[in-house]
Amino acid sequence: VVYLVVFHLSFVMFVWSYWKTIFTSPASPSNEFCLSKADKEQYEKEERPESQQEILRRAAKDLPIYTTTASRAIRYCDRCQLIKPDRCHHCSACDICVLKMDHHCPWVNNCVGFSNYKFFLLFLMYSLLYCLFVAATVLQYFIKFWTNELPDTHAKFHVLFLFFVAAMFFISILSLFSYHCWLVGKNRSTIETFRAPTFRNGPDKNGFSLGCSKNLREVFGDEKKYWLLPIFTSLGDGCNFPTRLVIMDPEQLTVSSQNEPAKSSGANQPFPTRPLSESQNRLLASDSQWVESGPEEENIKSGSLHRNASDDS
Repeated sequence: VVYLVVFHLSFVMFVWSYWKTIFTSPASPSNEFCLSKADKEQYEKEERPESQQEILRRAAKDLPIYTTTASRAIRYCDRCQLIKPDRCHHCSACDICVLKMDHHCPWVNNCVGFSNYKFFLLFLMYSLLYCLFVAATVLQYFIKFWTNELPDTHAKFHVLFLFFVAAMFFISILSLFSYHCWLVGKNRSTIETFRAPTFRNGPDKNGFSLGCSKNLREVFGDEKKYWLLPIFTSLGDGCNFPTRLVIMDPEQLTVSSQNEPAKSSGANQPFPTRPLSESQNRLLASDSQWVESGPEEENIKSGSLHRNASDDS
């Protein structure tokens, strides 16, 4: 009875997570990130990149964005004709801009991003457990096969094949699941691992990391009872993300020291102003000190946290 209950439960959760990952539409930026009709017409008429960037800076001055391209330009999608929010990227396969895009997954024929990243993680976890369950169940017959204790029938080859398939899928999914668990702990996407987002003080692949616990809650939500269920509980709206400018762990300290020259060179670069209406993000509610503006040197000394967007709720 216990065997059947575990088998059916793991199978149901696996199928449910897989279904949600496939059929959850990737979240796209809201209309506030689209250029107005007048700005769009003016942008298309301009031929000089400098003039186009000036139009984008003017349109983005009140938007909750805090990252730019590597050349300090506003991140703009010519295909979708909108200013990209932080962590948003254009998917060439889906032909849309996807909020907090991680990658386009051929396994699910869908983009993995803000709207379905939790479902994708649960899909990997339950498929991992399902493969482990199948391999562990068939293991005793696999051992009997090699000790010649299994009856000489065609079924013994099926047992051998089933064990090898389950074991190979388990190993491959384990590596992928472990990698994404590491990404969640660091609050990075796959894209950000290979190309660090650029902030005011330069590229920083750990710019969105708030600590392992808060990073986990950002993906799975505040209610732990819903963490293992494939229902959407991620915090925020996918457009606004709190950032941590002060770097605490050794890996981040190394990145900070490497980016020190970028601070002085980028200090005078035009940058969209931050929204005036801001409130503390609940992920950072326990932190005591906030920095609204000022030199980066004071930020590092104070050990404070800096918000890059308006309220996530």
